[in-house]
Amino acid sequence: MAATAIAGGVLAAPVTGWGQEASVDELIVTGSRIRRADIEGVGPVTVLDEKQIANTGIVSVENLLQRLPASAGAAGNQTNAYWTGRGWGTAQVNLRGLGINRTLTLLNGRRLVNGGTGANSAPDLNTIPTAIIGRIEVLKDGASAVYGADAVAGVVNIITKTDLEGFAVAGRYGLSGEGDGGDLTLDASYGVRGDRGGLAFAVSYQTTDAVNMAKRAPCPLSGATGALVCLGSGSTAGGRVSLANGQTVNFTTGNAYEPYSAAAHGFNGNPYLNAVNPIDRLTTGLFGDYELTDSITLFGEFLYTHRQTTQLSSPGTLAGFAVAASNPTNPTGGAINIIQRRLVEGGPRNAFQETNTYQATLGARGDLIADWTWEAAVNYGRNTGVDGFTNIANKQHVTNTLNTAVCSFAAGAAIPCGDYLGAGDLTPDVLRYIMATTRDYGGNETVNANFDATGSLFNLPAGALQAAVGVMYRKDHGWRSPDNLIVLGIANSNQQSPIDGEIEAIEGYAEVSAPLLKDLPLIEMLRVDGAVRYSDYERFGSDTNYKIGLDWTLGFGLRARATWGTAFRVPSVAELFGGLSQGLLTTSDPCSRYATSTNAVVVANCRASGVPANYIQPNNNILTTTGGNLNLTPETAETLTLGLVYEPTFVPRLSLTVDYFDIKIDDAIRSITGSTKLSVCYNTPNMNHPFCSPQNFTRSNVTGEVGFLSSQQVNVGSETMKGVDAAARYSFDLAGRTAMFDAGVTYLDDYTIVPFPGGAPILYKGHIGGGNGGYPKWRGLTSLTVDDPKWSATYSIQWIGRATDFNAAPTALGYRTPNVFYHNAQFSYRLTEKAIIAVGGDNIWDKKAPYLPSYTDANTDTMTYDLMGRRGYVRMTYAF
Repeated sequence: MAATAIAGGVLAAPVTGWGQEASVDELIVTGSRIRRADIEGVGPVTVLDEKQIANTGIVSVENLLQRLPASAGAAGNQTNAYWTGRGWGTAQVNLRGLGINRTLTLLNGRRLVNGGTGANSAPDLNTIPTAIIGRIEVLKDGASAVYGADAVAGVVNIITKTDLEGFAVAGRYGLSGEGDGGDLTLDASYGVRGDRGGLAFAVSYQTTDAVNMAKRAPCPLSGATGALVCLGSGSTAGGRVSLANGQTVNFTTGNAYEPYSAAAHGFNGNPYLNAVNPIDRLTTGLFGDYELTDSITLFGEFLYTHRQTTQLSSPGTLAGFAVAASNPTNPTGGAINIIQRRLVEGGPRNAFQETNTYQATLGARGDLIADWTWEAAVNYGRNTGVDGFTNIANKQHVTNTLNTAVCSFAAGAAIPCGDYLGAGDLTPDVLRYIMATTRDYGGNETVNANFDATGSLFNLPAGALQAAVGVMYRKDHGWRSPDNLIVLGIANSNQQSPIDGEIEAIEGYAEVSAPLLKDLPLIEMLRVDGAVRYSDYERFGSDTNYKIGLDWTLGFGLRARATWGTAFRVPSVAELFGGLSQGLLTTSDPCSRYATSTNAVVVANCRASGVPANYIQPNNNILTTTGGNLNLTPETAETLTLGLVYEPTFVPRLSLTVDYFDIKIDDAIRSITGSTKLSVCYNTPNMNHPFCSPQNFTRSNVTGEVGFLSSQQVNVGSETMKGVDAAARYSFDLAGRTAMFDAGVTYLDDYTIVPFPGGAPILYKGHIGGGNGGYPKWRGLTSLTVDDPKWSATYSIQWIGRATDFNAAPTALGYRTPNVFYHNAQFSYRLTEKAIIAVGGDNIWDKKAPYLPSYTDANTDTMTYDLMGRRGYVRMTYAF
């Protein structure tokens, strides 16, 4: 085998078919813009080739990447019922668990448009037809000096096939062991090559059936009593109500009510939820190149994806509505307040999305002088979508139905009176009047233009000094127009404001790779790589990022590598331009009655602020602003990796790697409440804290009263992550056949977030939950593949290590989770030279997800564990 790509989680060979030998031409490896023959770069790169992808049986990029040990935390999942933030139905990867917006996703080394239904922060991985994917490269290292913003945790680069010839079709159908969750995927590809160029087309269609939550988790569980029992929501079907005397009761049917009991009246919403959501998606891709002259080649790419997705949600809730004593529906004899009432008569809410995504690239590449080559390209991407909910209640209309001065109990009344006390009491007339379907419109747009050149500058004693230079222009635009009911805040859902903004940058970079020494004792080759990138943002000004790498081949099969660099992430359009909204926040002013306080720091700060000594806070409700923050600046980071690669000469085809990683993020963008900002400011000596700026709160110079608080996001957080990746790959002969063993493991040594200067550190290592996702100390992935000219078999095991529930008490049932192993297998058989059939299964031993007490509904973290259970599939491929 000519070369091997060393992977930190899975070790992969170059793309080869059955019985083929690998050959390597000069190419560009993710993490560098320099074209080189050695595909082993300085940074730790996982390469998943076409055959490896086929051996997993996985048909979506997101599922493939989320199995890698380097993936962690919460990430978008196309079928997951809990993925929110206008990203429903999309799929992302979350390298290291540092956030999807800190992983850069590329197609053939170029950026993709963000996916979703408006002002999103990451591309949808499944906008690329799987039939056209040649390999996927995952760089687990910061790379802003090479690629620019967002490459903090790493880079995912999807490389398409360049030599596709002929026509091929494939079909796959899968089903769970419970007989539900049907999943149909159809792929087709066609390629033609001539003397001067070629054209390749691919199309993928996927449709997935829903799996109801109650089929996997019959009800939300609680272990508070020492045993797992069903515990429903306090938003009940008949209505949980506060009587005039303060007693809390629950209405059952008709006018009957009784003292409220969580055990007796809790609402089980799981039958109204999905564990897996349905998807209908069509993805197409067209790729071509044409040799215009002997030294210039034109190329183009075009992608189009149409997606329809839906999610099921429990019936909506009404809260805080008063029912007058004189209202005929009120049998209590006094005024009452509806604490929470589930609108079961209207049925479940259905979230829906429909998106169209386009991406087009036109470019040219060619030869310059000597061995220098160049490439210029322009790519444009646009994503538009509509999303919304059915069965959303108009709170203004609800108020009208409770006001007997304007409503009527007569059939067909324009404003019918509503009876909200008792399950099933709402009439069709009332439901038609109060229920609505919301529709939100939005999109994302990107324009990128780049020019790159790479080649050799001159020869050093150890070899040629290679370089790459380039310039890039980028503009990202995002917008979102929520439904008027949402904007006005009269829907029984979260209020949102319109978003519209763009981010524009011009960048230039230079990269070198210098072989310094070779053919010396313990130095077969010593190479130093360096990169610098200058970025000029219209909104943020300029910044420069650097990276340096060391590649030292000692001999005897041993190689050391190291990288250090800076990285950055620009705020998203939503973080910057999210519409502002104002409301009242209930909080206490630290300066109220400060003259009698024993806290010397607070006394000094209040006095220095000019607050009168006799100041008493007039009320606890302070005007507070939430939404985007135009004053945000880019997050910054430093990344360090140290690694060893060992390929012992006495054991041919064995590769061992270990890589240490250390990531430090500063100026992290975080949401901090206005009350926290106010308290921290006045408890900091001399008010020497970022929260003390006028952007965060203001006071009256006369009365001392706080006039304004900001709960907008700010650049105040810091994050630290450290760990080790280790991997092994061994190719060997087994009974006359070729076998390949892959094993990868990631150990998380530290993940600490300091939410703001002076704030208490939050330790996530070994925990699941806390709002950030899952961070077990250990994750692993192991596989064994055996190849025969007629068949191939793969068995893999995914390992998720022990963890604890971040939000649960150590004594709680389910606080500690065990090691979890998922076993997957596939067997494929070549029926003819052109036809292959494959059968396989995921989670074949039907391992159940562990119970986590702080996770309601599913009773587990569906971003970390498999809720679906055992499932199998059959796939047929035919090449013409």
